[in-house]
Amino acid sequence: MNRHPADPTFLARLSTRLQGKAHNALRVALSQYVTNGLSVALGLVLIMLALFESAGLAAAASAAVGVIITSLPDVPSPRRRKIMQVLPAPVLGTPLFMLVQLTRQDALLLGSVLVGGTFLAVMMMAWGKRGGPICFSLLFSMLFSMAAPPMNSLEEVLLHTGWFATGAGLYLLWAVLTTHLLNQRFRAQLLAECLHSFASILRIQARRFGPEPDHQALLEAMLDQQANFADQLQDTRNVVLESPTTRPRQQYAAMLLSLLEARDHQLACDLDLDVLLEQQATAPHLPALHQALNDTADELQALGMALLLGRSQPSIRPIPDLRPQLAGALPPRTAASPPLVPQPMRTDAPDVPALLRNMADRIGHINDEAVKLAALARGDVAPELSLVRSQWQLFVGTTQWSGKPLLGQLSWRAPTLRYALRATLAVAAGYAISLHLPWATHEYWILITIVVVMRGNLAQTVQRRNARVAGTVLGCLLVMALLMTHPGAKMLFLVVALSTGIAHAFALRRYLYTTIAATVSGLLQAHLLLVGLRPTFAIGERLADTLLGALLAWLFSYVLPSWERSQIPGLVKRSMQAQGQHAKLALALLDTSQTSDVNWRLARREAYDSLSALTLATQRSLAEPRQVRPPLEPLEALQARSYQLLAQLTAVKSLLLLRRGQLDLALATPALERAAQCIEAELSSTAPATPADNPASFSIAGQPYLERPDMLVAADLTPWLLRRLQLACAMARELRLAASRVQV
Repeated sequence: MNRHPADPTFLARLSTRLQGKAHNALRVALSQYVTNGLSVALGLVLIMLALFESAGLAAAASAAVGVIITSLPDVPSPRRRKIMQVLPAPVLGTPLFMLVQLTRQDALLLGSVLVGGTFLAVMMMAWGKRGGPICFSLLFSMLFSMAAPPMNSLEEVLLHTGWFATGAGLYLLWAVLTTHLLNQRFRAQLLAECLHSFASILRIQARRFGPEPDHQALLEAMLDQQANFADQLQDTRNVVLESPTTRPRQQYAAMLLSLLEARDHQLACDLDLDVLLEQQATAPHLPALHQALNDTADELQALGMALLLGRSQPSIRPIPDLRPQLAGALPPRTAASPPLVPQPMRTDAPDVPALLRNMADRIGHINDEAVKLAALARGDVAPELSLVRSQWQLFVGTTQWSGKPLLGQLSWRAPTLRYALRATLAVAAGYAISLHLPWATHEYWILITIVVVMRGNLAQTVQRRNARVAGTVLGCLLVMALLMTHPGAKMLFLVVALSTGIAHAFALRRYLYTTIAATVSGLLQAHLLLVGLRPTFAIGERLADTLLGALLAWLFSYVLPSWERSQIPGLVKRSMQAQGQHAKLALALLDTSQTSDVNWRLARREAYDSLSALTLATQRSLAEPRQVRPPLEPLEALQARSYQLLAQLTAVKSLLLLRRGQLDLALATPALERAAQCIEAELSSTAPATPADNPASFSIAGQPYLERPDMLVAADLTPWLLRRLQLACAMARELRLAASRVQV
């Protein structure tokens, strides 16, 4: 039934929805994306104005191209070797800019430069996320050079190339300077983004405790969020864990490590969840678990907003301890069980109160880390970072440029090589067609559309095709309206700078906004290069060029395709190897004198990252033709089993780190060794080891589930450990079986 607008319930929901939208808009406005975009815009406008005042409009227009192509790889990143992240763009882009100018009078030579330059640029994608911005820097160096009027002499070519290099060099200095000035701000913003993402994960987890949850839909949403979170975490590690030598940096680094611990506890919430949901006796108590997760998510989101707003430490509110609330909502504890002695596993009904207390304890651990996060942000707790201070380089992504990634993509089936060939053919076809069209085409605009729409996979190509056409229409209308007002040079510089900054800010968040802003920036930049300040603009021709370029990009996506199913085996292999290495280190019992667990932390990161890559590839395959899609059901099962194995091993590792004194090491040590051998054998597809064939060797005590260790005096947690080891071995076997079903 429809709600009347005056209905209080309707008004309350509308108010809540509007508040949520306003909160999200504020969060985006304060994010590192917008800060970085504003930094790019400010650098561009300052350089353009300086050169306009000193050398004129033509110099400023050519220098602006150098600034734009150098700004593309300028994203929040570590301060050290920042110059090496950005430098390849102007070093490789400057000769391409000049080559286009030298060959403008010869269509065949110009086409050869475009074809060769496109192949070179796209092969930069072999370096992954670092190579992507460099790729587009090289492409735009050529295509914006085509927008400039042909030069009549070598001196003119050298002069404009010199202005291009001047703009690039000035922005290079600007990028290094602003990275140092904004470093502390970027640390807070990146951490706040991770807090918000983790809060979203907690809300999905909470919904799994709700009435009649849609398990499949929630599982897919959880896998999607976990994959995005893993990607965000690496970007955050790169900045937050770099040189934690001052107290504020140490606070942010400690908060990030605490957030990683909270993620592990959230993952452990899946342990025994199915058993809990099947028991009718748990129904009255599940809302308390649901509420605790949502309350913790709200507090983490508020903490993230406090970081974005730059609030002082005393004004950051502490996060309340929810353990008393959780304990009060659980059933009363029964009488103590008899001493726990290893024996064959019981098959009778589970102890529901103990199961609930265990689940509440895991949620309590998440809340503990949230409380610690707020305490660190307030300065109430001193960060303990001896490990990170001495070995932070291990957690930060490399900025070195080596030839190994490129060599790995030179085989015929390599996705980057196929992408490069596909893009090169599309650019060649677009250029050839543009020379024979009946209307006055702008070849560079057709080619720009091709290179920004065509991606390495069909899913992103289709998404960008639609956004590109819509964004170009809106951008053309905005440019036409602006030029009708006869703006001066300085006004055009400001609009170009602002639109470039907006395109930079939303490139990874809202591509429609990026393509609108990029259209405005690109058209005005080309307008300045070609006709100066004269208000000439043909919207019909631009739209025709855009439609043609988008069509060619989409059609050539089916040429030499690199379907996701061809990448799946390698991603599955990587994930299985990462899981095996993580299991080996998670089950290692460190000597009492050995305090560093850095190798385990690195293995844990690789396990999450490899699983994230597999999840993203599976999602992209949904846009591909049905006949070439990989088998989705076993892939989803493999991802679910992988997270469940990580949850089991995380629970074991937490026990070894925090409750070692409550273990019988005479039983625990050989059990850990046998479990590690079992999991390694399962995940390496070799014959199962003895422990997997003989489950009795991992028999647990008569009481399969224990409440919080601090509720029992001197509790022996060895039976609990043995059970987790048994379940981990069983999960490893299921993971291997799921992997074997992925026949692509």
